[in-house]
Amino acid sequence: MTQATSPFSWLARFFGAQAKQKLLAFASLIALLVVFSVLKPDAFMTQDNIIGILQSTTVIGVLAIASTFVIITSGIDLSVGVLMTFCAVMAGVFIVNLGFPLPLGIACALAMGALSGCISGLVITKLKVPPFIATLGMMMLLKGLSLLITQTRPIYFSDVEGFDQISLGSLIGDVFPSLPIPNGVLILFLVAAVCAVVLNKTALGRYTFALGSNEEAVRLSGVNVDRWKVIIYTFAGGICGISGLLIASRLNSAQPALGQGYELDAIAAVVIGGTSLSGGVGTILGTIIGAFIMSVLINGLRIMSVAQEWQMVLTGLIIILAVYTDNLRRNKK
Repeated sequence: MTQATSPFSWLARFFGAQAKQKLLAFASLIALLVVFSVLKPDAFMTQDNIIGILQSTTVIGVLAIASTFVIITSGIDLSVGVLMTFCAVMAGVFIVNLGFPLPLGIACALAMGALSGCISGLVITKLKVPPFIATLGMMMLLKGLSLLITQTRPIYFSDVEGFDQISLGSLIGDVFPSLPIPNGVLILFLVAAVCAVVLNKTALGRYTFALGSNEEAVRLSGVNVDRWKVIIYTFAGGICGISGLLIASRLNSAQPALGQGYELDAIAAVVIGGTSLSGGVGTILGTIIGAFIMSVLINGLRIMSVAQEWQMVLTGLIIILAVYTDNLRRNKK
């Protein structure tokens, strides 16, 4: 006998693993869009505001993707926000101060991100420092280095032709003038697509989930756990480098004091998107939805002139609710 097909089965197939959690997050995103559209119809659903939401999601979205890999291993990386700033500063050093060609300067900045992630991974695996403490130390270290290298002054890219186009230019707008979607948004979705493939189709992704599910079992099966952890933190550091280039391009400068606090928004996006802080569960699609929920929420509250203090209170409550929902889900298993 053929089983009846649920009218929502195509949605479950589209969302794949952890479909229920992602559907809930997606429904929350749609609900926020509807609520703010009704409350502020003249200001929220305008083309400029929608593009502003997309643009503001790019940096947090890329940082959240990097955090997803680490959190699935049941780790945490508190240094992602400052690492983003450090990569922006190093891009300024290589391109502006040292006069490197733009592609080489970008490659060097990304390499610095990967190197920083590698160092975090080595501290965690070889020195047996808990991820929370190791990455907290890296956060302080990188922040200090950024301020020392720049002598607390911004590095401007005004004389670097085409640098601001990395984030603010619009390849789609050149073809379709009525759709001036910034390149930064394309980069976000490109990074998300590549990372989704890495997470679901490669050995790196399989070991990321395995480490978060049962690290000891993986170790007993003969896998070099330390090596894979270092690789995962290195990969995440490289992704943070991309976010550093995006924010430097958007501001057309490297601001050494920027970055602290971004890690909390990134972790919040990951948790809201359904990735478990206990590890072993998570998706890139869920993280992207979580990042957009954060952006829409903050944008909508600003349009409604809600004080920033109340925005932080509401964001904190949503994070607590997301973690509580995750705990309920795990207790049912």
